[in-house]
Amino acid sequence: MPHHILICDDERDIVSALKIYLSGEDYILHTAYNGREGLEVLAKEPIDLILLDIMMPEMDGIEMMQRLREQYNIPVILLTAKSEDTDKILGLNLGADDYITKPFNPMEVLARVRSQLRRYTQLGSAVTSPSGKLWRVGNIVMNDAEKTVTVDGEPVKLTPMEFRIVQLLIKNPGRVFSADEIYERVWNEKAVNTDTIDRK
Repeated sequence: MPHHILICDDERDIVSALKIYLSGEDYILHTAYNGREGLEVLAKEPIDLILLDIMMPEMDGIEMMQRLREQYNIPVILLTAKSEDTDKILGLNLGADDYITKPFNPMEVLARVRSQLRRYTQLGSAVTSPSGKLWRVGNIVMNDAEKTVTVDGEPVKLTPMEFRIVQLLIKNPGRVFSADEIYERVWNEKAVNTDTIDRK
């Protein structure tokens, strides 16, 4: 199954070069030339990885990074110039997974893209529908709108709190939460006694 990759950069020559670097792989490539266009592509296509420039008109890569992390957990590789170290650090702090410094080495681009996609897949990535309502990890599917969960197509009966725990975990694949963190995020109060979670 081919991976969908979004290339988001306002410099068309760079977009063209990245398309050439990645064209020999089993990838479906999408393009955008500013952050606003990038978010529009994300809303319509099942993107698996983003190559994201920092300095762009209308909406830069930092703002796009902030917005996409509210809804998506897909890998993001920043495209940066050496003079953009501060922005690079900010981007990584906002949830970017890696960065590549311009000018690019084609082999490095391929290696980093493969590495991020491999890590994302091995960690049991949460694949979302374009609407953002359906989340899938392996054989588990969560419908965020209808508040239902199925395993191998069979519905699973969950209490509202159990559903919220599943929701937290499926939207943060690969992340480990302590019992206190789960309690505070799901019950929205300071953790005092987490026996309820430990028994589940």
